[in-house]
Amino acid sequence: MTAVSMVLTLAVVVMWLGQAMPKSVALVVGLGLDGGWLATLAYERRLAAQGDHSTPVTVVGWVFGAAATGVLVAHALMAEKDSVGAWLAVSWLPLAAKALWLVHGLWERTALTPDALDAIQGIQQEARDEAAVARARLRSDAATEETRLTAVTQAGARVAHVQAKTAEILAEAWSTLEKARAGEDTGRALTSVTSRVTPDVTPRWELPVWGPTEPVPALESGPALTDEALDVLVDEIRHSEVPALSYREMAARFRTAGHSASEVRLRAAWKRVA
Repeated sequence: MTAVSMVLTLAVVVMWLGQAMPKSVALVVGLGLDGGWLATLAYERRLAAQGDHSTPVTVVGWVFGAAATGVLVAHALMAEKDSVGAWLAVSWLPLAAKALWLVHGLWERTALTPDALDAIQGIQQEARDEAAVARARLRSDAATEETRLTAVTQAGARVAHVQAKTAEILAEAWSTLEKARAGEDTGRALTSVTSRVTPDVTPRWELPVWGPTEPVPALESGPALTDEALDVLVDEIRHSEVPALSYREMAARFRTAGHSASEVRLRAAWKRVA
């Protein structure tokens, strides 16, 4: 685009100024305009390659680009009516070429080496892989949890069904027992198979207990052994066989013999004896 703009600018200058001065002079003027523009572009590219920037050089380059565009626009406006549109259509090329050089400079300023691009691609691929694995793990966990909930629900339904069936059977059995107990022939049958507790009184047949019962009180534990007595017992059990028993064997025989002591006290006694 820069080359096309320079050719168009040179042709317009020669055609425009060639009517008022020799064409050689017009050619020198056109080449001077294009040469100045090309020189500023080259110098700006050199500074960009060194990582530097010069605002005056950039301003001069835009001035040359604007001058070339102005020449093309002026020539288009002074040309014949049939060719005005065509010349105006190409009059923006110098400024467009300058803008493209600016964009290219920005691209070079942000360009990366192939190694850096490969590293970025690897990082992005690794992130995509991790995201895919995480999504698969979440889907698998969700499916597993759904299966577990389904199994638990079905098991609960089966248990509830069995409990309902058992309650129904027990209710029928209780009803049958109640009918048998309240029957007219029950006393006569019991009299023939049971002995009288009180004369002229038929023993009453009680129904089996079905329902909440009173808790059985815990057995009273014997008095706790003193440390001396506990040491004696541990020593006797330990040396009841040859070689001496291990702690596990001694503790098992201690419990089997009916003695009671906490695991902490029993182990402490073992350490004292051993």
